[in-house]
Amino acid sequence: MKGILINYEYCTGCHSCEVACKKRLGLPEGEFGIKLTETGPWEYSGKAGEERWEWSWLPVLTKACDLCADRTEAGKMPMCVQHCQAWCMYHGEVEELARKVDGKTRWALLTPRTA
Repeated sequence: MKGILINYEYCTGCHSCEVACKKRLGLPEGEFGIKLTETGPWEYSGKAGEERWEWSWLPVLTKACDLCADRTEAGKMPMCVQHCQAWCMYHGEVEELARKVDGKTRWALLTPRTA
């Protein structure tokens, strides 16, 4: 099974993945194959007397995502992975991608919904 691994510690929220996917699929306004979700900002406790804030972005695959099957069958990357400006997205076999997770940063391993 194929999937997309995202190191969302490094996602900048640039929306390049959304734009590339939307253009490839020709989706109307308001529909996405991959959608960036924003979490935060919220304050959390850091060292004594230190204010810290977290603000994260997480790309999420929607029902429209087929991992660019026609592109990947031709040996190309899915559009979202190819156009990721932060180089934090990877495509491949789920088992292989899971081995990349290092436990030092935050990762999400996503697979498209199957029929």
